[in-house]
Amino acid sequence: MYPILRPCRRDACNLHCMSSNIRFLVAAAALVAVSYSLWNLDPPRRKKNPLLRPKTRGVVSLIGNTPLIEIPSLSKLTGCKIYAKLELMNPAGSAKDRVALAIIRENEKLGKLVPHNGDLIFEGTSGSTGISFTVLANALGYKAHICLPSDTSPEKIQLLTSLGAVVEPVKPAPIVDPEQYTNMARRRAEEVANNPEDKRNAIFADQFENDFNWRIHYATTGPEIWEQMDHDIDFFITGSGTGGTIAGVSRFLKEKNKALKVVLADPQGSGLANRINYGVMYDSVEKEGTRRRHQVDTVIEGVGLNRLTWNFQHAEKYIDYAERVTDEEALLMAKYLSVNEGLFWGPSAAINCVAAVKAALQHGPGHNIVVIACDSGARHLLKFWKNAADAPIFKLEDYNPK
Repeated sequence: MYPILRPCRRDACNLHCMSSNIRFLVAAAALVAVSYSLWNLDPPRRKKNPLLRPKTRGVVSLIGNTPLIEIPSLSKLTGCKIYAKLELMNPAGSAKDRVALAIIRENEKLGKLVPHNGDLIFEGTSGSTGISFTVLANALGYKAHICLPSDTSPEKIQLLTSLGAVVEPVKPAPIVDPEQYTNMARRRAEEVANNPEDKRNAIFADQFENDFNWRIHYATTGPEIWEQMDHDIDFFITGSGTGGTIAGVSRFLKEKNKALKVVLADPQGSGLANRINYGVMYDSVEKEGTRRRHQVDTVIEGVGLNRLTWNFQHAEKYIDYAERVTDEEALLMAKYLSVNEGLFWGPSAAINCVAAVKAALQHGPGHNIVVIACDSGARHLLKFWKNAADAPIFKLEDYNPK
């Protein structure tokens, strides 16, 4: 028997002891009940793990607040702390989730999109933005129609098709060509919107020129990086596709710390680096008879342009200088990160890391550097990674930047 329930030795006390035992058990049961209630029914009194996300509802709730990690080997070998903002961990796999959601919500407010009405979202993209719009269209009750260059990586085209988007490959062409993929998406949207017999709404998302692109990064990505870095950051480095990420983030960070340096990482064949460094939108591989592609002569996909977008124009005054990154450098860095860090990233992240190493070696040790990890290498298996897989494994200490 439990000691607290043992009978008294004196018969005269048995009744009194039993009564005391009963009162004790009732009090104990009440205490247990109160404790259970406080633990389960009063969440604010519970000690929660601050690293765990609270339970959420739907894909939209997972966009943003992405992790920021240090890349140990790059930090060790450069003497600078090099960090990556993992935008590839957004639910559709890239920073474009933020932009797609912002554009959809604004058009809903304006009454230009109505959920579950058969409404259409048209966009011209090299892939990632189309994936973001398709995922969110599925989640929010719309249909995505994506126009993209016909030489986009097969994985992206297959993913878009699997997600249920209407995929329209378009022959690569310069922006002045009415058949260019962005212009094609605009025309397709107009065809639906101007058809009086079609009761569906249709919008052209226009990521390159849409003001909500840079603004959402100013409102979310920039503040997240600032807080995650405990307000201690010396360099912010990323490439530019539409220009939205570098415009929004750099503006926010520069407002917080004017001494912070913003560096544009730009692939070969793009004119943006020369635009920043020399004021001229031109690259030597653009010479007549040498260019293989109409837009940018590089295996890098998703960044680099030879025209000025509305969003990039908002970035220019915040960019201190640009680093040109060759295909060879990007391939070597992608292979290095995979082998040494287990980070299987796409080409955009690779060129950002090359630019980070160049900045660290140029400016010396002791700086905090943040890059954007844009998307996974899984979207580039048959194009970029087909070459990167065969690249040699190099030692970073032997790296000789061009």
